[in-house]
Amino acid sequence: MIHRLLLSLCLAAAMATQAAAQESGAVPDGTRVLSVANAPTDEAIASRLRAIVGALDHDEIAVAVNAGVVTLSGDIADPAISRNVADIAGRLEGVVAVNNAVAASDDIAQQINPAFDRFRARIAQLVARLPLFFLAAAAFGAIVVLGVMLARLRFWDRLAPNAFIAGIYRQAFRVVCGIVGIVVALDLLGAAALLGTILGAAGIVGLAIGFAVRDTVENFVASVMLSLRQPFRPNDLVEIEGDVGRVIRLTSRATILLSLDGNHVRIPNATVFKGRIVNYTQNPARRFSFDIGIDPDADLEATRVLAQAALKAQPFVLDDPEELVWIENITEAGAILRVTGWIDQDQTGFVTARGDAIRLVKDAIEAAGVAIPDTTYRIRLEGSGNASGVEPGPRHKEKPVPASTAASDAQAGDGRQSEEKALIPLVAAEREATGDLLARDAPRE
Repeated sequence: MIHRLLLSLCLAAAMATQAAAQESGAVPDGTRVLSVANAPTDEAIASRLRAIVGALDHDEIAVAVNAGVVTLSGDIADPAISRNVADIAGRLEGVVAVNNAVAASDDIAQQINPAFDRFRARIAQLVARLPLFFLAAAAFGAIVVLGVMLARLRFWDRLAPNAFIAGIYRQAFRVVCGIVGIVVALDLLGAAALLGTILGAAGIVGLAIGFAVRDTVENFVASVMLSLRQPFRPNDLVEIEGDVGRVIRLTSRATILLSLDGNHVRIPNATVFKGRIVNYTQNPARRFSFDIGIDPDADLEATRVLAQAALKAQPFVLDDPEELVWIENITEAGAILRVTGWIDQDQTGFVTARGDAIRLVKDAIEAAGVAIPDTTYRIRLEGSGNASGVEPGPRHKEKPVPASTAASDAQAGDGRQSEEKALIPLVAAEREATGDLLARDAPRE
């Protein structure tokens, strides 16, 4: 009985609470309640909003308020201004809604005036900041001038292994000073945040330029490496990728040779750095070789010893390393002897020594009665009264050379000037005109 009484009391209390809520005008959660008690009057709202619009220099906007609804009207050049005023009106106390009826003006002059106003404001700001600009420019100029003066010191020549690397150090120091000057100037102007944008743009531009001048950059890097570890010296006789000549100079882009014909040969440093270099001047001793054929019926060993003795007797042939002669091959025409000998390039020309050695060995073999095969053939037609087939042509035997003549030839071959040495004065004259990156005291590979 008591439980039923308590349940009835709870139901009655809940129904009474719901009825009271309905009478007081309560609404579900999430719905905005428009309070009308003690709300500002329409005149007060309009007066307040007009004061705000006037303070913002937007007198062309008209304000009207009716029953808490604000109506904005007029013509304005910038639609963003009307949106800003409408947002301010919506935040005022007592405003129920905002009717933004402001239209964009069709008057060209009215649309241009704000731009002119902004331009005049910026000009005025620039004039006010001119002393600061002058101070920033003076700081930038002082740092750059100091960098240029310090880059001219002899200190960089002592620090670098050669003039080319010293020039790179100087240029890098000038660039660093320029960057420091820009940072200081922007910091004085209060625009240090622009430095990241400037450096980013410079990085993109530098990357694009790097791709565009990739070959030039490759040659420049190769020049640096060649100047640090020099594989040749001025006037060295070298062969680079098939081009033979004496080195005139090494520039920041190319290696210049004077060919044996007296022509200038410019080879890109990237090709020189990656290519095959033969330096004939590095070692004074140089070997020459040639092949000579003899009659297969001759005593091969005796002829070999004879050729070696004839070569050994020449004064321009070095005793150490020793000259060598061996049987290279046997063909239908005869046996092939390979003859090798060494000369001193500083005393004897390579080409002339090799030519004299061929002539003198040939004369010695023929003087001993050993025939040198003639590979000329004569063709006779059948029925012409001669034997058919192909026959070797007549061998033209030369008379033995007298010993006195051979001796005089040997003396003539001794000490002959090298044909490559004729280029040395020309290279010296070329080097007097312009310097290069080569130095005789630089480390050598």
